[in-house]
Amino acid sequence: MEPWQGRNFSHSSFVFLGFPELSMHLRLLWLPFAVSYGCVLLGNFLLVYVIKNLESLHSPMYLLISALCLVDVLVVTAIVPRMLVGFLVELDEISLAGCLLQMFVAHFLSSLESTLLLAMALDRYVAICRPLHYSDIINSSMMVKLCVFALLRSGSIMLTLVALAGSLSFCHSNVILHCYCDHMALVSLACGDTQRSNAMGLAVIGCFVGMDISLIFFSYVKILQAVLRTPDGDRWKAFHTCGTHLMVMMCFYLVGSVTFLSHNLHIPIPTTANTFMGLAYILLPATVNPIIYGVRTKEIRNGFYKVFKIKANDIVAVKVSSIKVSPVVKESL
Repeated sequence: MEPWQGRNFSHSSFVFLGFPELSMHLRLLWLPFAVSYGCVLLGNFLLVYVIKNLESLHSPMYLLISALCLVDVLVVTAIVPRMLVGFLVELDEISLAGCLLQMFVAHFLSSLESTLLLAMALDRYVAICRPLHYSDIINSSMMVKLCVFALLRSGSIMLTLVALAGSLSFCHSNVILHCYCDHMALVSLACGDTQRSNAMGLAVIGCFVGMDISLIFFSYVKILQAVLRTPDGDRWKAFHTCGTHLMVMMCFYLVGSVTFLSHNLHIPIPTTANTFMGLAYILLPATVNPIIYGVRTKEIRNGFYKVFKIKANDIVAVKVSSIKVSPVVKESL
């Protein structure tokens, strides 16, 4: 009998196989994912840089956008660099401890992103629907409470999720059908009773998708009701902005829910398609958020021009001041 056929044996290391149909051509995937990762770093760090260097953008809404950018960079960095190395040199093995750590970091940061999206929606709701009370409701005290709530909620739930996964024995295959340590991709390899892990996975969806998306949807409904009372020009602009935000959020929540629930609900999704959706769930929001919340926001767009115009003027001034001017030799009369 092979060792993995007995339940007294448990694998201590695992191998990623996210694209089985492309296993002989993984290096072809390196370039598009490397470009995507570069775009994530460039776009998000530029946006944070602009917000940091303009005092006029140091308001709660823009601080939330900065936090969203940093979370996006961290969650992508927790997954993509190791995956890119694996594509090039076939370094696709990971220890159980490393897998659980990556699982916690990825899911913890993704849940923080959900909380930030909710906070941004509520911030816009208060600003548009209750503008006279905005400074009383959205203040530094509220921001601190939000941070504590986000960290406690995400930390406690994801620690429980990972602890339940780590308590399982893995006596079946040690091949994870994904490019990173996704919760259900690992749990599906366990032998024995996995009902508690499955139930916790459903609880995570209920907490972060069910609750957050309901509050976000409620906020935008109220915002759109307020917008209907504005002039036609402003109305179209607000509809366009809210619609774009909602589409990006729906992609984030919908794709994330499908990948998270595919194992629980036994949805027959091909491994390659499921892996791609799992990566899109991480990469797509991180790539488009700097555009949706940055370039398409007038204040940030103007701030971008202002910051880099100042920097360009400073560079020109330094170059001019460094030019040595030859002394003028006066002719003797």
